[in-house]
Amino acid sequence: MTDIENIEETTPPAVSSEPQEPALPELLAEVEPKVPKESEPFEVAVLPLQNTTLFPETVVPLAVGRQRSVAAVEAALSTPEKLLGCVTVRADSINTGDANAADLYQVGTLVMVKRMERVEESMHIIAQGTERIRILGWKHEDPYLRAVVRILPEVAVIDAEEVEAAKRNVQSMIQQALALLPGVPPEVRGIMMGPVEPVRLAYFLGSILNLGVEQEQKMLEANTADELLRLAHTYLARELEIIQLRSKIASEAQTEMDKAQRDYVLRQQLKAIQKELGEDESGEQAEADLLRERLEKADLPDEVRTEAERELKRLGRLPSSAPDYHVIRTYLEYVLELPWKKSSEDKLDLDEARRILDEDHYGLEDVKERILEFLAVIKLRPDTKSPILCFVGPPGVGKTSLGRSIARSLGRTFERMSLGGVRDEAELRGHRRTYIGAMPGRIIQGIRRASVNNPVMMLDEIDKLGADYRGDPASALLEILDPQQNNSFRDHYLDLPFDLSRVFFIATANQLGPIPLPLRDRMEVIRLAGYSDQEKLQIAIRYLLPRQTTENGLAPAQLTITPAALELIATRYTREAGVRQLERTIGSLARKVALQIAQGKAEAVTVDDKDVRDYLGAPKFYPEQARKELPAGVATGMAWTELGGEVLFIEATLLPGGRGLTITGQLGEVMQESAKAAQSYLWSHAAEFGISPAMFKDYGVHLHVPAGAIPKDGPSAGVTITAALASLYTGRRVRPDTSMTGEITLSGLVFPVGGIKEKVLSAYRAGIRRIILPSRNEGDAEQIPEEVRKELELVFVSRISEAIDAALEVLVANPPPPLNPLDLARERSTRQPEGEPVVVRPA
Repeated sequence: MTDIENIEETTPPAVSSEPQEPALPELLAEVEPKVPKESEPFEVAVLPLQNTTLFPETVVPLAVGRQRSVAAVEAALSTPEKLLGCVTVRADSINTGDANAADLYQVGTLVMVKRMERVEESMHIIAQGTERIRILGWKHEDPYLRAVVRILPEVAVIDAEEVEAAKRNVQSMIQQALALLPGVPPEVRGIMMGPVEPVRLAYFLGSILNLGVEQEQKMLEANTADELLRLAHTYLARELEIIQLRSKIASEAQTEMDKAQRDYVLRQQLKAIQKELGEDESGEQAEADLLRERLEKADLPDEVRTEAERELKRLGRLPSSAPDYHVIRTYLEYVLELPWKKSSEDKLDLDEARRILDEDHYGLEDVKERILEFLAVIKLRPDTKSPILCFVGPPGVGKTSLGRSIARSLGRTFERMSLGGVRDEAELRGHRRTYIGAMPGRIIQGIRRASVNNPVMMLDEIDKLGADYRGDPASALLEILDPQQNNSFRDHYLDLPFDLSRVFFIATANQLGPIPLPLRDRMEVIRLAGYSDQEKLQIAIRYLLPRQTTENGLAPAQLTITPAALELIATRYTREAGVRQLERTIGSLARKVALQIAQGKAEAVTVDDKDVRDYLGAPKFYPEQARKELPAGVATGMAWTELGGEVLFIEATLLPGGRGLTITGQLGEVMQESAKAAQSYLWSHAAEFGISPAMFKDYGVHLHVPAGAIPKDGPSAGVTITAALASLYTGRRVRPDTSMTGEITLSGLVFPVGGIKEKVLSAYRAGIRRIILPSRNEGDAEQIPEEVRKELELVFVSRISEAIDAALEVLVANPPPPLNPLDLARERSTRQPEGEPVVVRPA
């Protein structure tokens, strides 16, 4: 978004995105500023200028990016006069961070901010120089520089005739420079050679000449017109010498170009003479013939062959020293090496594919079934377009290795490219050949490495794509991953249609949220949830332990880790949904055993659960355990994280004399809204649950979720919050063996939520065996491993009232009536001394 503010009614020229030389009419604009004319000191915000000096009676665009500089401009804009002091940073202090008062010259220019344009976190301004100022002292440096300044007297003219003579000498040198610069506009020539004031002409030259900070500052500090024009004459003479030298160099370069063209013509004539004499061909001709021979043998589409032959003819007419020669040769080599019609034969044995998937991965039965379904379609219809899959799941669950297994089961080449951090669209679509060092995009490069046009290509970390001013790579993927368009994909470098419809694309991501919806719509999403503790144990026994034993130089008989020890490592030394950290931890233990064996202290080592602490130290994680007894106002919930599921406790307490709902624990907006909806529902149904309406008016509620350093958000805690508040208001405790999840509405409905498998597994690890879930999540419960599901009591609810009845403890038959908290408060207030606080707790 861009925010433009006009300081005055007049519209200054447009501001470029970068600092640029202002036009002459701006520099010579009539200055009628509303600035203090007195010589008394006054305060003004100061803007440090790097590598430039701003002169009076000039209008210059400035780009302001540093935080302190932006604050100075905003301070100036907040005043009626819009005045700002522009002071140059000394040459020896440039590029050392934010400039301080000691880094600035003492003489600067008082400017009026004419226009301001905000661009993201920076701003562009139009500054009109008014007067020279001298800094008398500094008020403060933070949040911006602010100084006490005084306006310097105008530049004095001591000898009018001498000044006029100096001005004419300067104009004479300007005329010489203009003769060497034919591109200068005629109106600029007329103004500089016209009857302009000497001081204004000198300031104009100081603005447009690249003099350097010290020379420009000397001109600004000049107090007399004689001294100012003398400096302008000296610096202009130096610039005139440079212009003359540049003109001479350009003339010599043109002569060299004419010579190179003459050599090219003679060389072509020499080739013709050698051909007539039957002499051997030159090396470059042999290279062209080799490319022509490869082109004749290559199996190319007609359009590709036509373009390649045209480029080959261009190559034959160029000398090897020509810049385009190597560009065309590289282009032709790419065209000839690409597998335009070369494909690998698929091995569509579904039994073998199943064996490979089972051999490489434990569990993931639903995922394997869906992969086999895709392979079955390809087997029944070989000409079908390859599917585009997207594996979504936490780190370390086997997304990348699944892609390798698919390629192995199909007998195809596997190519992987990581898209994490890719911000340039040209990384995927290539660069046009007009750029130096241009090359094809990563898609075409991967196909070239695969040497077939139907590889299994994995786009890893597709949710980590970025975007900046160079383009949006996610938008480029819209064509690449669209089966209706990618059969004629054109890389910018090749500019030829390549058929990507036979490529088996597999994308991986940790989250679906960052992936744009149009791109998500083009892929078949397959979710990979985290592993249960039993699954991690089997994976460690079958895959991780043998692999780490071999990688650390041990024989299988030299290291034995018992299942109890592996289970302890998985639960107390790692916290993840996958097994990547588990494998690293097993590898760390294996290295310690390898050290013992290498030192001769042992020949074989068996590690039991009692020995793990000696090798790996104290446990790093202590999973949240179910509380044996929950007080009124506390409920157990479940949360989904990128690393799997977690158990969380929601606590609520009454605040006597308080008002409203206080929420702590770093809860996001959605979770806070769920808490407010839960309280509103209970308030509106107080009679149904036996709650006195006065409770909501006379007492506030403090709702807290522990682990306050961790941000939490989402609607799935609605049921848990409602149960905690219902327990608080009624005095009935929540069952300690019960955990719950679900979204609520004000009308009393319970909506489904995601991450059921991860949440239930986290509750199971915490020792909870009774789970309350939304009715519409009943189908998701089938994803829970069978060995876990048979030990759980799953309660499905569709309304809040059902959830509260299932969560709160059942009252015994004919219990004594609980004391209302209001009556309890009144009773205690009659017995306590005056001034002592009254504490009200639920019955």
